[in-house]
Amino acid sequence: MLKLASDVWPPFTDIRDKNSVATDLVEEALHRTGIKLENQIIDFTDVIQGIKKGAYHGSSALWKNDEREDIMLFSAPYLQNQLVLVGLKGANVNARQLTELANRKVAIVESYAYGREVEEASKVRFVRGKSDQENLEQLFNGKVDYILVDDLLIQYLVNYQQKEAAKFLEIGTVPLLIRSLHFAIRKDVPNADQIIHQFNDEIVKMMADGTYNRILHLNWIQADVDGDGQLEMVLGGDHAGVKAPSNSYSVYFQNSDSVSSNSHKYYIDGQIYNDWEEIPDTYKVAPIKSENLDDVSLLKFSF
Repeated sequence: MLKLASDVWPPFTDIRDKNSVATDLVEEALHRTGIKLENQIIDFTDVIQGIKKGAYHGSSALWKNDEREDIMLFSAPYLQNQLVLVGLKGANVNARQLTELANRKVAIVESYAYGREVEEASKVRFVRGKSDQENLEQLFNGKVDYILVDDLLIQYLVNYQQKEAAKFLEIGTVPLLIRSLHFAIRKDVPNADQIIHQFNDEIVKMMADGTYNRILHLNWIQADVDGDGQLEMVLGGDHAGVKAPSNSYSVYFQNSDSVSSNSHKYYIDGQIYNDWEEIPDTYKVAPIKSENLDDVSLLKFSF
């Protein structure tokens, strides 16, 4: 059994019974290879120190850096964190990099390691809140000009809270920060290379068979499921919607450095369609959304 550790980082990792898509994806991929895991949720500083000391074999969700790569093997990226600028309705959210927000107050989550882009944007006035929900409340209370929100939460807004988002928020379309997310284990774990290799293989299969969409609670994702270097729109299930999707969540994986996002191909039930018109009408029905919204990390607009 692998003993893994993560911190509270909704909707990617969280305590049991809360939406934790990264933990669930890793658990499913490892389960398919016959590996069981135990995942503990602790403070992030204790996660890294515990892995270094051998108390844990690794983590379900880590960003890469040189120090971590010294002691751990990292999987291919299986998700990406894309941080998007959000402001109140009418705000200018067209910035393409953080340095364009000089003298603006931008809320970020205090426990996240945003990296050098935040460190180098010295003229931006970053305000650290405890959560995305707290940051949203600061935005509505006029305490900050903008918040940085992960694109997965944006997709939940678009899919499950469209009316609230359209009424109250302006959402940027260009990610200001992108980080690839990895499963990682210590190099001294027996068969570590094999575990990582098998994990990578299962992740690709899960993208193609609809498991990703189910765990992420999204109808459409973008992924290169056929290995041609282009992202396909991948449907989970057989309810494509009555019109072509206008947005989807982009998934990072093995050949992400060379992937093009300019493709308009669709992948449905094992079949590639070159455009929306090619898709059989039997698929063009309204999508089925999560019956239990407690399974989805929704932001609260009732202040």
